[in-house]
Amino acid sequence: MQVAAARDNIRPFALRAPLLRLNADLPGANIFLKLENLQPWGSFKIRPAVNVLKTMDPAHLERGVLTASAGNFGQGLAFAARALGVPATVVVPDGAAETKVNALIELGAKVIRRSFDDWWTVLTSRSCAGEDGVFVHPVAEPGVLAGNATIGAEILEELPDCDAVLVPFGGGGLICGIGSVMRRLRPAVRMIAVESEAAQPAAAALQHGGPVRVPHRQSFVDGMGSTTVLPEMWPLLRAAADQAECVSFAQITGAIRLLAARHHVIAEAAGAVSVAAALGTKAGKGNVVCIVSGGNIDAARLGAILGGQNPF
Repeated sequence: MQVAAARDNIRPFALRAPLLRLNADLPGANIFLKLENLQPWGSFKIRPAVNVLKTMDPAHLERGVLTASAGNFGQGLAFAARALGVPATVVVPDGAAETKVNALIELGAKVIRRSFDDWWTVLTSRSCAGEDGVFVHPVAEPGVLAGNATIGAEILEELPDCDAVLVPFGGGGLICGIGSVMRRLRPAVRMIAVESEAAQPAAAALQHGGPVRVPHRQSFVDGMGSTTVLPEMWPLLRAAADQAECVSFAQITGAIRLLAARHHVIAEAAGAVSVAAALGTKAGKGNVVCIVSGGNIDAARLGAILGGQNPF
């Protein structure tokens, strides 16, 4: 995996997200926050999106790019495409946060809404009727994985004695990218995929030794959750992840409130699951890094959560 080249590719566009100590006491554990929600357009996805386009043949991009995304990868891809003068089309599920859809439009992307099942079909078939842009998969592309791996390289540079990394699990690209670095440079680091009660495909795959279908329901955790681990991601997940943990909706809202109160950090629900797992002592002891993967949450929903309401 070309991590060094990916770091060079993304350097003009992405931040080296800060790694901060969580202002909370957990016996035996030092919790750190990798604040990818501070990236331009609010998520780590700018890393893989920029890198994958920078590694593609410019001639192949002339007809534009197409992706299926819950919003954050779409924003990263639309940002990168605009910088390169390439048109972008993003297919989003009907449960996508409006703040993400509005950002896509602001970035100049063509947005196509589909039901979750139809959106999943676009993702797995890598095509959308009537669209001829080059399909860029949000998780299963070598350039995407290398872009995600840059996060792992930064963590080890700043916290070489890291003991565990808690990673939100959507399609698996993030944990597989970061995990590839850890397995190569510090294999003892525990890599933990974190899911919500809306769906646990990673836990099911690790338990059964391969992808299986699981129930999925739409929820305010709109940036993650699916019915299965993609077959092409399973070998990478098996190699990267030591375990999968599930957090409740109540734990997620509690983590969102704590991040806002203690650090003035805005995290979307999918971005806060790692912190929710750490607060629930699911990571064990030692130096634990939580990937706060994104902060694109609708303002009304954030206000309701901070005001004590539960969106479930």
